[in-house]
Amino acid sequence: MEIIENKTFDAERALYGSRSLEVRGCRFDGPADGESALKESSDIIADRCFFNLRYPLWHVHGLKVRDSEMTSACRAALWYSDDIEITNTKMHGIKALRECGGVTVKNCDIVSPEFGWSVRNIKMENTSAESEYFMLRSEELEFSGVSFKGKYSFQYIKNAVFDSCVLDTKDAFWHAENVTVRNSVINGEYLGWYSDGVTFENCRITGTQPLCYCKNLRLVNCEMYNADLCFEKSEFDATVTTPVISIKNPLSGEICLPSVGEIIRDGGEYKGNIIICSGLSKESA
Repeated sequence: MEIIENKTFDAERALYGSRSLEVRGCRFDGPADGESALKESSDIIADRCFFNLRYPLWHVHGLKVRDSEMTSACRAALWYSDDIEITNTKMHGIKALRECGGVTVKNCDIVSPEFGWSVRNIKMENTSAESEYFMLRSEELEFSGVSFKGKYSFQYIKNAVFDSCVLDTKDAFWHAENVTVRNSVINGEYLGWYSDGVTFENCRITGTQPLCYCKNLRLVNCEMYNADLCFEKSEFDATVTTPVISIKNPLSGEICLPSVGEIIRDGGEYKGNIIICSGLSKESA
């Protein structure tokens, strides 16, 4: 593998089409303001590098980025690439990851609107992220120890598992399919609308009007706070360990919880069974 160390590149396509290359302590920055530094490359390692120019890593096959920084000027850093490992790296440019496959992100700091669109097979661990429309239309996600802040996250995703995450987000998981969220905290309004096959296990959920228009929804031993107008027109199987403010027009299924302030049924078709559980006893509401 060729090694380039402690160099600065600012030309257009400075290292275009490289093969088996390691760049160490290099800077992609400068007055020429060139784009696409490593486009169409393969088997690339970027170690302790500084990326301050646009589109540096498009169509790269086999990529490792570690201990590096992508600034806010590093727009759309990784598109159409695969077999990617990113560790201990700041990703601060808009649209940093898109249309990629086989991605691992560990111990990173992400500040990137529209991050992760249409990504396939991504693992993210021990990472903080701030974004809008985060991971839109992505599939095969495995998130662990992720702290996220932003709006409109995880919409239209498919086949995902989240474990021990903290998600501070509104309009999350809309239209999501086959998703499991475990041991996590989810704060935000309008959670999970129009989803199909979403399960929350041992989670703490906070926010207004959660989980409406859902199919095949499951909650297992979850806490819900500030939860009003829950489960509107949803099909569910739920056990909730805290009282909720109100449940509106539950379509079908069963929920067991300590108490509910108000039950609203605007028609006979809303037949979801609400069971008040007190210790070992149950009483239909």
